[in-house]
Amino acid sequence: MKYSFRHSMKWSIFISAVTFVLAAVFSVSSTIILEGVAWGMGMLIVLGLVMIGIVFDMMGLASAAANETPFHAMASEKVKGAKQAIGIVRNADRFSNFCNDVVGDVSGIISGAASAMVVLKLLTSLNAEQSALYTTVSVVFSALVSALTVGGKALGKSLAIRNATQIVLIIGKFFYFLEHRFGIRIFNTVKKKSNNGKRGNKRARANQPT
Repeated sequence: MKYSFRHSMKWSIFISAVTFVLAAVFSVSSTIILEGVAWGMGMLIVLGLVMIGIVFDMMGLASAAANETPFHAMASEKVKGAKQAIGIVRNADRFSNFCNDVVGDVSGIISGAASAMVVLKLLTSLNAEQSALYTTVSVVFSALVSALTVGGKALGKSLAIRNATQIVLIIGKFFYFLEHRFGIRIFNTVKKKSNNGKRGNKRARANQPT
């Protein structure tokens, strides 16, 4: 229990730091990009951020919904990415936490802030100074972004549950590419061999009468 709590605390601190860094990078990047483009391109960027949140939400849910058994059969047949998929399923709590809570929530927050900048650019291009018009456009655009986010995640959840094995295998193939091309291993699927059996055998031999 103590080890589990300590392990969870380490993961919590680590993922909090990762969230802070990603949020800062996403926020600065989106701000810099949006400042140099027109409102039409800004809308596409906001939609891109929404899509990132939807895709990662699908990935996180698929890892939690997938069963480990089919990937063992694939691994025995030397299917690329099968071993990595096993690692994803075994670490579904961490993987889904990163995909859903870190990338998904951060992209949602950044897309909200980015949509406000796009609305401001749109009204500036129209030379609109009326507060009523600004409020109307802002509310409509924010509501549209929210509707696309919620609707997209609802569709993504349905697809993730029904196609969990295929989605996790695709992610596993990507992890396979990272591991074999760049030497980046995300999850370790190799079980450590226990020495308890060997020690037990040695003790048994030592206690045998001569």
